[in-house]
Parts: sequence; C-alpha cells; structure tokens
Amino acid sequence: MNLRLAIAILGIVIFSSCSKDSPDPTTTITNVTLTSAKKVYVVNEGGFQNGNASISLFDPGNDSVVNNYFYSKNSIALGDVAQSMCKINTDYYIVVNNSNKIVVCDANFKIKHAISNLTSPRYIQAVSNEKAYVSDLYANGISIVDLNSGIKTGSITCKGWTEQMVMLYGKVYVTNMKSNYLYVIDATIDKIIDSVAVGISAGSIVLDKNDKLWVLSSGNSTLSIAGNLTKVDPLNLTSVISYPFGTGNGMNSLCINANKDTLYFLNSGICRMPITSTSLPAPFIASGGKNFYGLGINPSTYDIYASDAVDYVSQSNIYIYNSTSGTQKFNFKAGINANGFYFE
Repeated sequence: MNLRLAIAILGIVIFSSCSKDSPDPTTTITNVTLTSAKKVYVVNEGGFQNGNASISLFDPGNDSVVNNYFYSKNSIALGDVAQSMCKINTDYYIVVNNSNKIVVCDANFKIKHAISNLTSPRYIQAVSNEKAYVSDLYANGISIVDLNSGIKTGSITCKGWTEQMVMLYGKVYVTNMKSNYLYVIDATIDKIIDSVAVGISAGSIVLDKNDKLWVLSSGNSTLSIAGNLTKVDPLNLTSVISYPFGTGNGMNSLCINANKDTLYFLNSGICRMPITSTSLPAPFIASGGKNFYGLGINPSTYDIYASDAVDYVSQSNIYIYNSTSGTQKFNFKAGINANGFYFE
C-alpha cells in the first residue's frame, strides 16, 4: 500500500483460494496485439481489504493497454494490495502486502509459486542469485528468502516499518518509516552493522552515478517535523548534504533516470532535480488538480510515468510526460490505486 494510505489490520490470505480475492471489477481484459517494444507494468494496489489488486500492461510500441494482465494469464486474482514488483533472474516478483505473500511468475507471467510466511511485505531486494531480503511493515524485521525454493529461511531484526532497499559494495541499505535512520546490512552475514541519520519517515532510496545514495524522508506533520532529501556517502556513512522540505507528508516516490544523474519525486507536482543541484526545485510538472500517487522513469525512453489515484476508488489515470519539456505524450486508465511501475 502506498505511504499515503492508512494500513490497518492484517488477515492471513491463502494464496490458492480466498473468497475475498477477486479481479478488479472496474478494469477489463482487452485482446490486443503487442509489439516487440519493452513493456511497462503498472502495479495497482486495489482497495484495501477488497482483494482486487491487479497488474496492467502498457505497450509503448503501439500505446496498447491490457488491464488485469495477471488475471488474463492465470485466471486467478492477485490478492489484496499489490505493493511493488520487480524482476529477479528471469522471474517476476509481485509483493502483495495485505495478502502476506510474494507471487512469483515466470517470463510468460504464469504463476510458479508464492513466497509465504511473511507478515506484511513491502519490497524485495535480491542480494545474490540465490538470496533476497524482504522489507516489512509490521514484522520488526527483514525476511531472508531462498530464491531457489521460494522459502523464507530467516529474518534480520530491525524495529519499525522497513521500506525500500538498495544494494552496493556487498551491503544492503534499508529505509525505515518509523525511525530517523538508514540501516546498513552486511549481506554476507545477514546482520545490521551500522546506520546513518536521514530523518523520520524515510521511504524511498536511489543510487546515483557517483555511487552516492539519496534518501527521501517525508517527515511528520503531526509533530511538525519537516521532511528531507538527504545525500549519503556509503563509504563513510555520512550525510553529505540534506535539503529540508516544508512540514508535511506530501513528498514521496523518489526516482532516478537511467543515466543516474537526475532525481524525480512528488511534492505538490512532479519535481526534477539534477544530482549536482544545490537547492530543492519547484515542481517541473504541476499537479493541475491531479492526485499524483505513483511515479516512475522509463529507462529506455526517459519518459516520466505518473499515476493519478483520482478518488482512491475509481480507476487510476496514468500520464506519460516528456522528461525534457514536461509535455504530456499519452494517458490511459489502469486499475485502482496505481502506485508504481516496473519497466522491462
């Protein structure tokens, strides 16, 4: 579930059969001819406890859209609250937060198996060809998963809500929404070995071309704590520079382009910031009444993809913008509460 939606009670959901899991009724499966262009997958949360999470497929080669793509391939609902998606080795991993599982699909998007025994998973990060870490909302720990068997083999204690992860120099850097710190895990011993202060509610993290980490912390409006965009040197674990936002929880969804020299994030619109900048930017693309909810940068075309959650119960609108001019190139409808993208 996106950082701006409340997350409530958990319920264990059986992967193979659960009556509340059903396809998103607002989307349709459309027969289209796909091209050889690299595809874009839209992760749609669905409504919390409605069991209508879904994946939409967009083909930039002919601007075609297939909603309910996972269902069209498997004839089974994905589950409750799709949080994130990535590809490890040759398989797709879809983290389904409130169904307490990660669904693993092959190259044709057919289900292989599900990783279970997870509390409330958020993101998965491969640390080798055989092992991955899974961050978690409620577990007070990071799960260790055997990628070959799809079985949870252990956990790393980390109090609070762990979120996005980046691996560099054999270390995994983990954000935490409930602390002021970015945590450092030694992937050879599966243990937290250090941390660096980055501000409260750190959710998103990216790695730039100079091997510096950038962490976006949204702050805490209730406690009047401002958010920060912090640049971290992973070699000496110091905060190189920190840019404070105004007080509030609106800034999120930090991304970086394929050249790893330009940052993008949401803050009253879509902001664009070169890594050499000395100050925070004004919005590059104004929201214009849109309820921006997710953000992604296509590494092949450099286009900006932004989701508009509308009213959180209707189909999301996806807008594609030129990264140089900011002009809109295309838009289409995806599933409910589209919160992110996976680019092939």
